[in-house]
Amino acid sequence: MGFSLKLYNTLTREKAEFKPIDRQNVRMYVCGPTVYDYAHIGNARPVIVFDVLFRLLRHVYGENHVTYARNITDVDDKINARALRDHPGLPLNEAIRAVTEKTERQFHADVAELGCLEPTVEPRATDNIEQMIGIIDKLIANGHAYVAGGEVLFDTKSMRDYGRLSKRPLDEQQAGARVAVDAHKKNPGDFVLWKLSSHNEPGWESPWGRGRPGWHIECSAMSGRYLGEVFDIHGGGLDLIFPHHENEIAQSRCAHGTDVMANVWMHNGFVQVEGRKMSKSEGNFITIYDLLHTETFGGRKWPGDVLRLAMLMTHYREPIDFSVKRLEEAERLLSKWPAADPSGAAPCDTVLEALSDDLNTVAAVQALHALAQETQSDKALLPVFAASADLLGVLPQKTEIDEALASAVDALVAMRLELLKAKNFAEADKIRNELSEKGIQLKDGKDPVTGERVTTWEVKR
Repeated sequence: MGFSLKLYNTLTREKAEFKPIDRQNVRMYVCGPTVYDYAHIGNARPVIVFDVLFRLLRHVYGENHVTYARNITDVDDKINARALRDHPGLPLNEAIRAVTEKTERQFHADVAELGCLEPTVEPRATDNIEQMIGIIDKLIANGHAYVAGGEVLFDTKSMRDYGRLSKRPLDEQQAGARVAVDAHKKNPGDFVLWKLSSHNEPGWESPWGRGRPGWHIECSAMSGRYLGEVFDIHGGGLDLIFPHHENEIAQSRCAHGTDVMANVWMHNGFVQVEGRKMSKSEGNFITIYDLLHTETFGGRKWPGDVLRLAMLMTHYREPIDFSVKRLEEAERLLSKWPAADPSGAAPCDTVLEALSDDLNTVAAVQALHALAQETQSDKALLPVFAASADLLGVLPQKTEIDEALASAVDALVAMRLELLKAKNFAEADKIRNELSEKGIQLKDGKDPVTGERVTTWEVKR
């Protein structure tokens, strides 16, 4: 391509040309969901934003040369509380598994309906406990962590430039998330790496006793395992800069002795709903599932491609006001765009140039709309339009079904089978009816070998 990819780096507060460490293995890590509840529309924004970046990186460097890791946090005090609330009759570990597996399935179904590709790898925190213990061991050995009050804590004053990402002086720092300011801390800003578990809390054996990890160490371990000690891009929401990302950097750099953890740090802006901060107390807490499958927002259900386009009509670093008006605007745009097959065509330069300028999806959508209008008089441009729309993940579909939507249907079918096994026929029927409304026909049958129920599906013509 004749133009360079430029990205805004929160670490330097500058937009600069992106230069991967290894063009044959471009690596990106994005903080994923904590699976204790349905994902809300604020959670959808980083998933969509970094899906577009993933698509762009694959276009520039090749599909087989980009690794995108997005984690699943499945060990957390909120998960424990939800498990005890929802499954009081089950042993805690079984209750936790019931909560996390159900919530993870729902998350996958939701984001697939938003047109998002699956990440290359999706590690779960509970599968990486050994790696977390290894990093904590290194931090203690390197003089950056200490054991006190039944916890292992990171010593923030042991790191000369702690606070470099958030630009907050150490004496202004507050205690890290999930850690109270306790007397056993050397410094108020020290944060937990490992904490002991009581008999009724999940825990793993460690050199410091049976316990569980702090939040921040999870992402340091998973990114390091799958992407290396230093990788190209780390993404997430603006709210994660401090304390989460700041503490990730501290742990990883001090354990591995590196100058950086990731070369580029990218953060998307906040999401408001109809001009107000989203919160349950405000009564405007909206889940992706609600938007897709109920009539709680604007009195109707909204298609996934409309939700996605509405998100992309604001630059990722700007705050977004998620409103019915914005959704209607996105729907009108999509209705004017032709369905077409990319047929191996390359995206148009104007769309690529926009996305290569710090993921300027606003300009990219404008360029895409102009191209859609041109196709009315020049049908030869249809494959170019389709390739350009696919780069944004908003390729209009009529009779064909794309890979992301197929993944969403598969996830919903799997969820329905679980509901049928649990004899929750009402919820299972609801999924069947919702898919039918979207033109997806389910067919139930039996496996000829095992005799178990199997479900296939097809697009109704």
